[in-house]
Amino acid sequence: MPRYISSEEAANLLAEAKRILVVGCSGGGKTTLSARIAVSRALEFQSIDRDVRWLPGWIERERTEQRAIIAQLAQREQWVMDGSGASSFDLRLPRTELVLWVRVPRRIALFGLFKRVCRYYGSVRPTMAEGCPEPIPNRDFLSYIWNFEKRHAPLFIKQIDQHGPNVPVAVLRSHREVDALLQSVARRQ
Repeated sequence: MPRYISSEEAANLLAEAKRILVVGCSGGGKTTLSARIAVSRALEFQSIDRDVRWLPGWIERERTEQRAIIAQLAQREQWVMDGSGASSFDLRLPRTELVLWVRVPRRIALFGLFKRVCRYYGSVRPTMAEGCPEPIPNRDFLSYIWNFEKRHAPLFIKQIDQHGPNVPVAVLRSHREVDALLQSVARRQ
């Protein structure tokens, strides 16, 4: 079982941590949270989608190349990294000081995706790789969000247990909890 911590413990760690991993379902707000933490803490923001996975035209990099880039990024001294590819947890978790798991209900994640599409459709959002304009989500992507808790959350738990059993994990179940965490960190700084 992951080493779950309270919001209070998470705020204390977040105020000092140098390497923070933010994971969760697409549309849940993990990239927004990551960017906010990076700005407030003056840490480098690394997005798996922008910096690793995608090439222009929605071409996915080869897995071996992705892993090499992730390994290099994870070795840096300071970062906030977002991205939920559990297949690279073995590279990221051993270097992580704190995991923030944005675990909002699927209706919230789907609504977040809807807002993102409305805002950026046809253009490249700031946290996405160049040449990857925001598309209308296809059935597979919607299914990924709909089934995230059933299919992917257990894999997250397994990977955290295997590759980061001592890494503290804070679960954020709403945007209100995210905001409260960030406000608590701001008060500490």
